[in-house]
Amino acid sequence: MEILNKHFFSDTGVMLGRSIRHITRSMDTIITVTIMPIAMMLLFVYVLGGAIQTGTDNYVNYLLPGILLMAIASGVSYTAFRLFMDMQRGIFERFHSMPIARSAALWGHVLTSLVSNALSVVVIILAALIMGFRPSAGILSWLAVAGILALFTLALTWTAAIAGLSAKSVDGASAFSYPLIFLPFISSAFVPTESMPSAVRIFAENQPVTSIVEAVRALLTNQPVGNDIWIALAWCFGILIAAYLFAMRAYRRKQ
Repeated sequence: MEILNKHFFSDTGVMLGRSIRHITRSMDTIITVTIMPIAMMLLFVYVLGGAIQTGTDNYVNYLLPGILLMAIASGVSYTAFRLFMDMQRGIFERFHSMPIARSAALWGHVLTSLVSNALSVVVIILAALIMGFRPSAGILSWLAVAGILALFTLALTWTAAIAGLSAKSVDGASAFSYPLIFLPFISSAFVPTESMPSAVRIFAENQPVTSIVEAVRALLTNQPVGNDIWIALAWCFGILIAAYLFAMRAYRRKQ
């Protein structure tokens, strides 16, 4: 298997460095992925928060998990865009003509998404702390939150890879993320699902974002997690495995 190729990790590291350099040179990426979620958090807390009843005294604590998921969904759209542009410019063909692991270029994009989204999450959490976010989580709970968000990022990134490898246009490569960004609005990310009409509530309570949001929120506030964490992990692993298999199939077809 290629994953055991002795050059795979070093080749992937080079591809990771290449992709990260592209991100640091693109200011619009940084603004969209980090500033926009913070702006939305400001809007909900200071404009809409007073009219939203969540049963908690601190709306930032309630809101933050959903904002983090929205930021990740927005961030992974750039993976699809960069993959599409590399395909259009023949970059992968050039790499394949070199003595490097064939999937290193793809893994470089995926790991770049993980790194950039992790940095985005840290910045958003810092902004939330300034706005009054007061977590009561311990070290293990924070590690669990980091693990769930990392799995969620990988699952969406491999989904983005399918779009980037299969799209016919740059708009098509990026458009897949719009439903993902919209999903938190039909979940418990901003308001409790009990306030929703029956049909909407049924969908909201049985889609992946709600279980992930509830698990992260409970961990950050040191509340009982219950079954939400297992449902969240099942969603993340299920999407990750399926997306990885389809993405690798699409990648092999392009070679």
